[in-house]
Amino acid sequence: MRADRIFGLVRQVLALGHFLSARTIPDSFNTDPVGPRVFPYIIAALTAVCAMVMVLRPDANAAWPHGAIGLQLAVALAVVVEYADLIKPLGFVATTTLAAGMLSFQIRPRPLPALLTGLGLGVGLYALFKFVLGLGLQGLPRALVG
Repeated sequence: MRADRIFGLVRQVLALGHFLSARTIPDSFNTDPVGPRVFPYIIAALTAVCAMVMVLRPDANAAWPHGAIGLQLAVALAVVVEYADLIKPLGFVATTTLAAGMLSFQIRPRPLPALLTGLGLGVGLYALFKFVLGLGLQGLPRALVG
């Protein structure tokens, strides 16, 4: 119970930091009715609400993961952190393929289906974001694009 409250308070501080850092995102030169800050604001608000629920209504039987599950969570966290670092140099498709493939492999350790899942998500999400939603993503690695 106490661990949930501590974790919820830490998440509250991180949500506030996320919100404050989103304020520094410059306005784009395109006239966009929503603007570039709205999505980070929504994420910060949802994080703050979820963290507040953890503080106000902690789980009575909360147990921190141990052993193999703790290791899997640490690997998943490392994958997400590295995803953020590698997306600019490797491009969206390659980085998403690697991350989704690794996370899929953690769920069900079969290499070929994990690779195909990662590739499908990398290419499919790129097509969705680029061609349907019109976002300006760098799909290929920087070295290939120039």
